[in-house]
Amino acid sequence: MKLTCIHKDLAQLTFLGISNCYLVRESDGFTLVDCTISGQAAKIIQSAQELGGSIRRILLTHAHLDHIGSLDQLHAQLGPVDVAISQREAPFLHKDLSLRPDEPQHKPKGSFPGAKTRPTHTLTDGELFGSLRCIFTPGHTPGHFCFLDERDGTLFAGDALMSVGGLHLVTAPPWYFPLPKGGTWDCPLADASAKRLLDYKPKSIATGHGRFITNGLQALARLVG
Repeated sequence: MKLTCIHKDLAQLTFLGISNCYLVRESDGFTLVDCTISGQAAKIIQSAQELGGSIRRILLTHAHLDHIGSLDQLHAQLGPVDVAISQREAPFLHKDLSLRPDEPQHKPKGSFPGAKTRPTHTLTDGELFGSLRCIFTPGHTPGHFCFLDERDGTLFAGDALMSVGGLHLVTAPPWYFPLPKGGTWDCPLADASAKRLLDYKPKSIATGHGRFITNGLQALARLVG
């Protein structure tokens, strides 16, 4: 695991060199954005402690394996913490991959291992969770959400975008890291969601895969503008 302190209120935790989760400092401790791959709970908890706080809530961008892998282990070790996922994605957390009549009717891609943990909150578009604004960004999965920290303009993009070798659309990854596209359910929706993120004018972008992007708005505008 690699721990990168972006600034005093934000740390990036990277596993196997490619899978990120984030510790976002709030007034009462940390919000953990995504739970990376399985078996990493102890390292995540230790990282929060080393940074001077405890994890108070867990926020999930979507229910793929590399974003919920350590959820059950974290929940067991942390005790009663808030766990939130989008209202649309919540069934996927428990392996119900049913599609709604108004959605594209092709099977969701990628691994949805499910979890025993039940969310305490199901989120809707525009809702505020802690300091993070919830943004509905379907495409990679039907219920994918991004989160904007309104204090400093950091966008937690999950797999709506990726930043391996620079910022990329998840539908157009670099040739040497094709996995996010392979796990994307609906590419036109994913591209439309990425374009919508311009409306939020992110100052920086934290993705599920790749480095932290400091020139967020400029990089995103070049990509989708």
